[in-house]
Amino acid sequence: MIYPRESEINIGDLNLLVITPFYRWFIKELIEAQSRYVGEIHILVHHNPLAEISNYVPFGGYFDHLRLYTKQRIVELENVPPNVHIHLISTVYFIPDGRNSQLGEKLAKKFEEHIKENNINFDIIHAHFTYPQGYAAVKLGQKFNAPVIITLHENRPHLYSILKNMKDKAVYTWKNADALIRVNKRDIPIFIQHGANPGRIVHIPNGYNPRKFSYIPREVAREKLQIEKNAKIIFNLARLYPEKGHKYLINAMSLVLKERQDVYCYIGGTGPLKKQLEKQISKLNLRHHIRLLGYLPDNQLNYWMNAADIFVLPSLSEGNPTVMFEALGVGLPFVGTAVGGVPEIIVSEDYGLLCPPADCECLAEKILIALDKKWNREKIRKYAQQFTWKEITKKLSKIYKEVLHQST
Repeated sequence: MIYPRESEINIGDLNLLVITPFYRWFIKELIEAQSRYVGEIHILVHHNPLAEISNYVPFGGYFDHLRLYTKQRIVELENVPPNVHIHLISTVYFIPDGRNSQLGEKLAKKFEEHIKENNINFDIIHAHFTYPQGYAAVKLGQKFNAPVIITLHENRPHLYSILKNMKDKAVYTWKNADALIRVNKRDIPIFIQHGANPGRIVHIPNGYNPRKFSYIPREVAREKLQIEKNAKIIFNLARLYPEKGHKYLINAMSLVLKERQDVYCYIGGTGPLKKQLEKQISKLNLRHHIRLLGYLPDNQLNYWMNAADIFVLPSLSEGNPTVMFEALGVGLPFVGTAVGGVPEIIVSEDYGLLCPPADCECLAEKILIALDKKWNREKIRKYAQQFTWKEITKKLSKIYKEVLHQST
């Protein structure tokens, strides 16, 4: 797919080296937006071949975790822009990334060899996440005399885990990057407390791809999905992991249904908690009102977003969830927890309602209020436009120019 370039944010023939744990989801969407305004983009993704074993093991648990990191899961090659080049670099290791104190050095050496062997030219290194990606980026920046920018996507539990398991690596990374970008404002003091230069850390939120969704009349979307046209529909999309708080949503639904019986909750996403959540739904006799949809491709997701009355995300922790911006982007009111950067985006009850994490009663109350409220969906859509990846790219372009200016 070839995109037109726009002079307003064009930074010429700047070449980027991007170090990321995956090329899909929000990273892929961001890079596709950036590709319209820069020269070449080379993506370095490390892959542990041991993850492929999970394709042949029918068990869950740890193997469900490994399946997230197979080649098929970490790289999506559909519609890659012509100036984006993906390098999947295999590295065998046994200790998981977040606890592997040697992995940063190992990847830095692997990446250096690959860069030299393939004659990859770049002006800036942009890494996503602190360790091992950001750490390896800093090492490469020193080796190739290139400025390094790191976007810090970690939620708080992940951040505290890094500080617990390899504080020296994290502090080194934050101190030596030319610029740090945190996806929410509230956590910036944590990074400064642990060595980040206050003058080098800025806040830029995540964003969303408006091309991913298109307007579909609600009645058309519901007919397509075979949903009762007069029902009240709650939609959730998240990995089935503990930090996403699904069990609190299910408990909240049992309270909601005591007040009204026309409410149905649909949950999209996969993960190791599927059987546990199914048991919880069955135990509470909610099978008629809650349905786990599994993986949803984008074309189906578009129908669900347009069919729903509200989007609910009961997370226990977040950095700044992309799915929140996607929901707002189609004018869907957001009900969720005040974690991470969420309250920095849901700044008015015109866009959504918030409650504390792990509070089923409050979540149920907010859901009931939201279902009765008359929302201005056009106002929500217009508000969300400032968070498109195009707008985020404009902000990133300014950071690129600043660090290049400082390095000359």
